Amino acid sequence: MRLDLLPRLIVLTALTLQMGCVSLLPTGKNIAESPWKEYADAKTAFDSITIGKTTEEDLKTLGFDVTSSPNLKVLNYLDIAATVQPIPIQELDPGLQSCLRARSDCRAYVFEPKRTYSKRLGNFWLDLLDFRRKTQETGWRFKALIVFVNHHVAYKLSSGEPKIDQLQDLINPLGPFQAPAGMITGLLPF
Repeated sequence: MRLDLLPRLIVLTALTLQMGCVSLLPTGKNIAESPWKEYADAKTAFDSITIGKTTEEDLKTLGFDVTSSPNLKVLNYLDIAATVQPIPIQELDPGLQSCLRARSDCRAYVFEPKRTYSKRLGNFWLDLLDFRRKTQETGWRFKALIVFVNHHVAYKLSSGEPKIDQLQDLINPLGPFQAPAGMITGLLPF
């Protein structure tokens, strides 16, 4: 009877360790604080901006606060000119043309809210020993360029990734010895 109990305890311990180890894999999240929980919410707020009418105060009520939004990039007319330099001025949107003519009365803001989450998947021991690492990233990213001329929106443009679902699967056949081998070959002069 005692001999039958030992293999059962070993199998039970191995299963418990295997299941418990998966929770030891790292997870993370990368959030640029914003009032929007989803990509669609940010896009809807952006679509509410009206060229020629929307002011900075109106933007604030939509969630695009130029005074307190994190990760906000502020551009002047020279930054915009450098960006659109390859395009002839006649072919530019009228809002961008007025920005370049307004010079110091033109400013632009780039908002980049995002919510991404990463989670390591797979076998804990293969991950720990660097033989195989699987990482899944999910979430969304939104980017909005809003150009002001004389306190009103003159131009707007958006882009982004509504649904991020990426799986990265790195396999190192040499496991923990893979990185040192790369360092040694990197030091060789040829």
